[in-house]
Amino acid sequence: MILQELIKNISTVNITGSTDLDITGVDIDSRQAADGHLFVAIKGTQVDGHTYIDKAIALGAKAILCEDMPQQQVEGVTYIQVASTESAVGHVATAFYGEPSRKLRLVGVTGTNGKTTIATLLYNMFRKLGYKCGLLSTVCNYIEDEAIHASHTTPDPIELNRLLSRMVEAGCQYAFMECSSHAIAQQRIGGLQFAGGIFTNLTRDHLDYHKTFENYRDAKKAFFDGLPKTAFAITNADDKNGMFMVQNTKATVKTYSTRAMADFKAKILECHFGGMYLDIDGREVGVQFIGKFNVSNLLAVYGAAIMLGEKPENVLVVMSTLRSVSGRLDPVHSPEGYTAIVDYAHTPDALENVLKAIHEVLNGKGEVITVCGAGGNRDKGKRPIMAQEAVKQSDKVIITSDNPRFEEPQDIINDMLAGLTPQQMKKVISIVDRREAIRTACMLAKKGDVILIAGKGHEDYQEIKGVKHHFDDKEIVHEIFGDMPQTKA
Repeated sequence: MILQELIKNISTVNITGSTDLDITGVDIDSRQAADGHLFVAIKGTQVDGHTYIDKAIALGAKAILCEDMPQQQVEGVTYIQVASTESAVGHVATAFYGEPSRKLRLVGVTGTNGKTTIATLLYNMFRKLGYKCGLLSTVCNYIEDEAIHASHTTPDPIELNRLLSRMVEAGCQYAFMECSSHAIAQQRIGGLQFAGGIFTNLTRDHLDYHKTFENYRDAKKAFFDGLPKTAFAITNADDKNGMFMVQNTKATVKTYSTRAMADFKAKILECHFGGMYLDIDGREVGVQFIGKFNVSNLLAVYGAAIMLGEKPENVLVVMSTLRSVSGRLDPVHSPEGYTAIVDYAHTPDALENVLKAIHEVLNGKGEVITVCGAGGNRDKGKRPIMAQEAVKQSDKVIITSDNPRFEEPQDIINDMLAGLTPQQMKKVISIVDRREAIRTACMLAKKGDVILIAGKGHEDYQEIKGVKHHFDDKEIVHEIFGDMPQTKA
């Protein structure tokens, strides 16, 4: 693509060199630069891409998009200066890949919890409805049946547009994606055309990055502020920030609720570990999920499908066949008659919701043993709150290691225990080794009890000192149960 066409939608401060160049690739990682590429120098949170401009040129880059013009410029290389490369790169990437988001219907999901579940269920639902679809999520990216490893909840703008372009080439009519607060704040979704957006809920998370809850909230809101008039915005009326999210959007606003008046409503008629019977907008449907928070997730899926033009009866028929996402309220039944549930809950609100869902089904007929920890090098403020939530709704709690990253696991555990009173400590033990913590929980469980193993869910690794070691909570449970076949409620 000719450089002049590539930069036509961005505001430039200064250009030196010719824009009549054929650009064969766009990179934000200098290691990927090659002959004829455009290298975008971004001032990131960890490194400044400007320090790698010379390396990109040495590898063949013929154009540089930057905020600060280099004092020494290489002859034959074009330099384009902009106020913010972070703002510009998304628009450049969409142009280079032929604006793929305009050639399919793209729906974004944002919020603290539920993003993966909602995006994945929409992907599965629309495939079952007969459409070709793509998915961009925390667990894995998909182009129809092709699985592509996901390293971030939302990829960088170049990888994102590359994947969307491949979806278009594969004939996909829809794409569903998670939009993380980091991605919105860093404008990774800049230049994309959304057909719709969904807000799930908002609780404390990622304050290590956003610094304040208000910054975190406003990052989510920016997604809806950017939706066009042609799009829809579906928001959770049960969340106190639900209407705040959409107060400035140009999109058509719809609401969903399990408690209040809303465009899409549901209530639980019956609940057990195999699933629930729901009333959704006056129609009864059986689903293979448990928990009020999953009712909200399913309502968001239902509402989005209706806004995308599907008939309610067809949507509900498919919804009854859908299963939970891997690592989300994922049960394994023991030969001794107790159940271990693996879940990704890693925020206080998520932990509270999962434990409530378990109690709704148990109805006082068994004890709850919770195994949980907190991630290293992340928001330390939520650690004692996590421990408090676990103790509040559990009969026994084992505090253990999660992904310690570059922190000492015992230090993280101590931060969690600091939030507990001496009385609460009576039902708590701490075991640094996560495998031993899970094994101990299984030794303590009796027939009819439920063990919640929270924090990692679908993850199959533990990150320690920069190294990812294989570790899968569900795999460990199967080993303890004698390698019994995986079961799914």
